[in-house]
Amino acid sequence: MRRLLPLRLLPLRLVLPLLLLLALLLAPAPAWAADLAVSEVTLEPCPAEDVASQPELARPTGARCYALRGLVENAGRRPVFDTDVYARILDASGEPVLQNRTRVGSIGDVPPGRSTFGLRLAVPAGTPGPLSFRSVRARGFSAPVRTRAGEGDELLPLEQALAD
Repeated sequence: MRRLLPLRLLPLRLVLPLLLLLALLLAPAPAWAADLAVSEVTLEPCPAEDVASQPELARPTGARCYALRGLVENAGRRPVFDTDVYARILDASGEPVLQNRTRVGSIGDVPPGRSTFGLRLAVPAGTPGPLSFRSVRARGFSAPVRTRAGEGDELLPLEQALAD
């Protein structure tokens, strides 16, 4: 009968490929990025009754609330997770409103098919209008990449209003 050698007695050239294969088999699957189609985009001031308007915080150096809304289409058969929306928001003279930033927010998970989305944007109060947008796109992942809120986690009032 043949006896197995202890692992420490096996030659390194045999052990190394086995360890590499084991690491590849036990590693989590990568989350691939997915681009989603965005259409029917609008940008308008938030309504006065909106929770995000916060009139008690209004001051000359503050910010104004705008809502970016539209449709996002997931052509795949699986949901896309942790989806971010990117856009260039421009003032009346064509200058970027959100300096050095094209990511305007996250719309979470997108099921297969067409879905509506809405994001609130804080724009500096002195920005000359009307505002416009350009290059709106959405990108998510094939698996969750961010930590999820737990069942007992508290939501902020703004998040509660969005959830309702």
